[in-house]
Amino acid sequence: MNCEILENLREKIERMDREIVRLLNERAAVSIEIGKIKHAEGREVYDPSREAMLVRRLTKINGAVLPEASLRHIFREIISASRALQAPMRVAFLGPEASFSHQVALNHFGAGILASPKATIGEVFDEVERGGDGRWGIVPIENSAEGSVKPTLDRLISTPLAIRAEVFLRVRHCLLSACTDLAAIRGVYSHPQALAQCQGWLRMHLPGIPLIEVDSTAGAARRVQEDQTGAAVGSRLAAGAYALNILAEEIEDNPLNTTRFLVLGPNPEGNGGGITGRDKTSVIFGTPHVPGALHRVLAPFAKAGINLTRIESWPMRDRMWEYLFFADFTGHAAEEKTRECLKELERRTAFLKVLGSYPRGEEIS
Repeated sequence: MNCEILENLREKIERMDREIVRLLNERAAVSIEIGKIKHAEGREVYDPSREAMLVRRLTKINGAVLPEASLRHIFREIISASRALQAPMRVAFLGPEASFSHQVALNHFGAGILASPKATIGEVFDEVERGGDGRWGIVPIENSAEGSVKPTLDRLISTPLAIRAEVFLRVRHCLLSACTDLAAIRGVYSHPQALAQCQGWLRMHLPGIPLIEVDSTAGAARRVQEDQTGAAVGSRLAAGAYALNILAEEIEDNPLNTTRFLVLGPNPEGNGGGITGRDKTSVIFGTPHVPGALHRVLAPFAKAGINLTRIESWPMRDRMWEYLFFADFTGHAAEEKTRECLKELERRTAFLKVLGSYPRGEEIS
């Protein structure tokens, strides 16, 4: 009796699968037509604001069976495949492949991208600034344990690019090796930040073993491919990419270790994409070198009821003891309240640069 029920259920799934494939192809055909219109009007294939609103709308109509994370994953790949049908999309990130930046690129854009790993954050900016070929970039901006990423802040001051989206990655470090025995390890390779984030675990489980700094976690994984006595601190993605064994998982000392990444792209009209109702704006400003200047600059935010989510000072390279300030706040530059606040901010600052307005990322707790 159970076999008959099982067979009926399988036949039902097969009919559903055929219908899903039919609808996916129908959706793909519509995407191609949309791509033609975008190309004719000079529009970008990737629209982070629209995609954020689409995913939010889908999660609202989701039922109680399929987990929200699974729904997001499925539609991320559907959207990624649709973009790839419209035009190639090249995404630059801090490499090599299988780095955490690469993982973020796949998590945000899906597998339908042309991956473009770069040796430095500066090279990521250079690649996107050259333009053409649907170029976009992913760069880290801050880590919950290690603080701000200085090369990214330095380039944001001068780049013509805009911040178009943000992505939060819960950093889960693994111990990777070509061998299967923890006792055989004679050296641990990784990026300095990754080693620092796992130092407690490494001291406890691999006491006295040398820690060897390299340029990236993925580079460390590549280095130990042929080294039977070496291990790398890296991601699960790196384990698969370089055919390594995972000797231990989640070895980071801080279980909430999270890195925030920025998606960089061409500066759209009005310094941002469309308003989603759940947006963030980032700016850089400089204050006059007089007492109370910062307090005066921040007053318009309080008056407008705008929440400052981050502010950080940064030394000006060409002026000793003078600083710029990086700030993030809720709202979109095209909204009236935010627009008026920015006008007042411009009057009160010596320098103001709007880095972009973009959909707020899903923060990981």
